[in-house]
Amino acid sequence: MTPHALQVSNLTKDFGGLRAVDDISFSIASGEFVGLIGPNGCGKSTTFNCISGLLDSTSGSVEVFGKDVTDSRPDQIQKFGLTRTFQHTRLWKDMTVIENLLVPPRKQFSPNPFLSLFRPATRNTEKRRLTDAFEVLETLEIAHMAHNLASELSGGQSKLVDIGRALMSSPRVLLLDEPVSGVAGPLAEKIFHNLRLITSRRNIAMLVIEHNMNFILRTGIDKIIVMNSGNLLMEGTPEEVRQNSEVKEAYLGDT
Repeated sequence: MTPHALQVSNLTKDFGGLRAVDDISFSIASGEFVGLIGPNGCGKSTTFNCISGLLDSTSGSVEVFGKDVTDSRPDQIQKFGLTRTFQHTRLWKDMTVIENLLVPPRKQFSPNPFLSLFRPATRNTEKRRLTDAFEVLETLEIAHMAHNLASELSGGQSKLVDIGRALMSSPRVLLLDEPVSGVAGPLAEKIFHNLRLITSRRNIAMLVIEHNMNFILRTGIDKIIVMNSGNLLMEGTPEEVRQNSEVKEAYLGDT
C-alpha cells in the first residue's frame, strides 16, 4: 500500500506543565488540499513546528512518505520533500522578487562553485531554474513584480512571494501557516484559488492553517482538521464540519 504523503500519529507536545498538543493523529495524501483550523492558542502552529522539526515532540511520530522524520532536523525533513512557510513572511528585503525565488532550490552548484561558472551544464541548469521561477510567479499571478524589491511589496504580495519561494524547493508536502492572514478579501480568495490549482497540478499534499473558519469552508478545501485546546475535535469535509454541532457551537456561532 502506498504510504500517505504525511502521517501524524499520536503527536503530543508539552511545555513544562502545559500540554499544547494532545495526542493528535491525521494523514494527508498526495494531491489533497487540507485545512487546519481552530482559535488562537489551540496548538496549530505548535503542530506545524513539530511536524517540520523546529520543535521536538514529547511523544508520537511524524512520517513523510513512510519515512519516520520524528527526530530529524528541519533541513533533513526538507530533503524528504516537506517544506513550510510561516505566518509572518521572512523575505530577503534587499533582494528582488525573482532573486528571492532563485535562492531555495537545492544542488545549484558543483562542489567547486568557481569551476561551475565555466561549465555549460551549470549554465543550462541556471536557465531552467530561472524559467521555473517565472512559471511559479505566473501561476501566482505576480510575474509583473519579478524585479520589484521585496521591501516594496504589500502584505498580500509578500505572502504570494513567500509561497512562490516555498514552491521553488519542489515540495511534495507543503505546510502553509496562515497564508492569507492580513490579506484583503479578493486577494485572499485568489490566493486560495491558486493554491487549489497548484495542489492538483503538482500532486502536492498541502496543509493550510487558517484562523477564519467561515472563509476556509468555501475555498475548495478537500478536508478540514479542527483543533481545540490542543485536541483534534473532528476531521471531515467542509460540509461535515459545517454541520457538526460541536464545531458550530465552539467556532461558527449562528452562521
